[in-house]
Amino acid sequence: MKKSKKKEIDVEVNENDKTTAEETIENKEETKIDLKERVEELEKKNEDLNDRLIRRLAEFENYKKRTEIEKEELFKYAAQSFIIKTLAVHEDLQRSLTHIDDENIDALKDGLKLVADKFTQILEEQGVTKIDAMGKEFNHEYHEALLQQPSNDFPPNTVINVVESGYMFKDKVLKHAKVVVSQEVEKVSEENNTEEE
Repeated sequence: MKKSKKKEIDVEVNENDKTTAEETIENKEETKIDLKERVEELEKKNEDLNDRLIRRLAEFENYKKRTEIEKEELFKYAAQSFIIKTLAVHEDLQRSLTHIDDENIDALKDGLKLVADKFTQILEEQGVTKIDAMGKEFNHEYHEALLQQPSNDFPPNTVINVVESGYMFKDKVLKHAKVVVSQEVEKVSEENNTEEE
């Protein structure tokens, strides 16, 4: 009798082990299925993110190209409004030239003065102004000295003659005024005496 009880107990224990082993295998399979689903879900999210990233990069590249083109066109056609305004002056000059004869010299002078005034106005609207140099102290930032000339009428280092006008564009010098600058008469005499010796 004891042996049969032992067998029964062993069988029960073995059946319990078998049930636990089956549950463990089922759990492992469920875990594998869960992991597979999770991996598939993450792979799909990864693909979506990669797709969105590629689209954003493409959009950014398109934006960069578009802004480059717009910037190039802006620089290319920046002077367009100025040119349109100066074309009117050009046409006025052309009309004046077609009406030149000996009888209407005064009318031609008046017409050219009007055209010159119109052109000066257009330049001023754009921020271009003439450098006022005559009688001013020489300043290398605005003036270019072509020569020095002795003068009793002006203090030394003063602009006494403007050979070519200079121009500013807003706060920047476009073209320096080419000028003649005064020099002390005594200084010139001293320099001549030292050269003779």
